[in-house]
Amino acid sequence: MTAPSMLALLDPVLRQDPYPTYRQWRETAPISGGDGQPFIVTRQQDCSNVLRDPRFGHAEADQTGPLNSTPPQQRSFLGMNPPDHTRLRGLVSKAFTRKVVERLAPMIEQTTAELIEAALAEGRSGGAVNLMDAIARPLPVAVISELFDVPVEDRELIVAWSHDMARGLDPDFLIPEGVRERQFKAREEFRQYMLRLADKRRDNPGEDLLSGLVQVQDAGDVLSEAELLTTCILLLIAGHETTVNLIGNGTLALLRNPEQLARLRAEPALADRAVEEFLRYDPPVQFTARIALQDTTVGSLDAPAGSAAILLFGAANRDPEVCADPDRLDIGREPSRHLAFGHGPHFCLGAPLARLEGRIMFQALARLDVLEPVGDPTYNDNIILRGMRELPVRIA
Repeated sequence: MTAPSMLALLDPVLRQDPYPTYRQWRETAPISGGDGQPFIVTRQQDCSNVLRDPRFGHAEADQTGPLNSTPPQQRSFLGMNPPDHTRLRGLVSKAFTRKVVERLAPMIEQTTAELIEAALAEGRSGGAVNLMDAIARPLPVAVISELFDVPVEDRELIVAWSHDMARGLDPDFLIPEGVRERQFKAREEFRQYMLRLADKRRDNPGEDLLSGLVQVQDAGDVLSEAELLTTCILLLIAGHETTVNLIGNGTLALLRNPEQLARLRAEPALADRAVEEFLRYDPPVQFTARIALQDTTVGSLDAPAGSAAILLFGAANRDPEVCADPDRLDIGREPSRHLAFGHGPHFCLGAPLARLEGRIMFQALARLDVLEPVGDPTYNDNIILRGMRELPVRIA
């Protein structure tokens, strides 16, 4: 058995179930590539080492990344290296506090209940319900809108911009004609929108995240306007698209493992563990990339400066060295290490919010008398962000 080639990542068949291919990679060549080609890294310890290693980072502004041929525009702190990353992350964390997250809990519970009630009504009148449109997408949109205090009438704009910008995360050579242009157009439209909203918060601040970020900006020269805007774009995509996929992928995992759904119904207190298991079992972010900023190593292999490493979170999360029987879904599993939120200095700031949304949603879904699949899911075209466009279900 030979290791797959990097082209396997781009195979549309992988969208249905990439995990057998990941297992083949991990078992035959846990680190492959090199000699001018990106390293493919599949074991959790190796991925963690790269994420923690200061000798690895992101491409500088005048460089191209391992997947895209175009140099990045003004980037969020997620795509920066220290010291800029350290400074900006610290500033954003001052506004994105536990208090900001905790105050959203009642709103998340109410919105979840309303969405499920509407889905039940749709199911009674029309049969199958697309869980992605009915529940999985609207909740994170409502939460991110509440976080920024975006008016209800503007939420569909948020959805459209987020989708277009998220699709643009994939490699250039996989982007169909017109998609990159829509990405840039969505980014500019969202930038202009947030500029107008930030001006309103500057004149009349509230308790929302945007008001907090504006106040950080206005405290001195620590957060520029460009940094404020790119941070908002990051939070839009990271706080919306990934949580949509957590809800969708987790629900599908329950549908395909009905004994686990029954267990969650019987033991709703397992919801927190269930969220961690869904993140491990079928993570919304399948891989990320890093660049060697100086001569270093990936595992035992030499990695000259400029070498790219693609870290397969989907493979690392099922590494049997850190998780027993990793291909089995077990919502009662003692939470094992996973990389769904990254690792090291770039660990996801929004992890507490995503976990809160997931816990509330899965507890609510488990209270349904009926939650059954109706037909096969349809996956989005993205390869970095793994999620569905359609998940037909029957609920009652």
